[in-house]
Amino acid sequence: MERTWWKEAIVYQVYWRSFFDTNGDGYGDLEGVRQKLSYIKELGADVVWLNPFYVSPDKDNGYDIADYYRVMEKAGTMKDFERLLE
Repeated sequence: MERTWWKEAIVYQVYWRSFFDTNGDGYGDLEGVRQKLSYIKELGADVVWLNPFYVSPDKDNGYDIADYYRVMEKAGTMKDFERLLE
């Protein structure tokens, strides 16, 4: 049987809004996710699944995405997202 990584991987879903707030505004943010990546790895996760963080009217916890090319202000900036990807 051939094994594929996505069938064997441990996925850790991050609801960034309540995960870790780095700027004191009461919402978790992408920088908070970045700062906790080593913690997530220690838990044994291979993949991080982020809840939506794109610009949104925010009537449906961000799932009502209005712009797939911009980061919601509550989540941080595009630079924060780029640092998280690194």
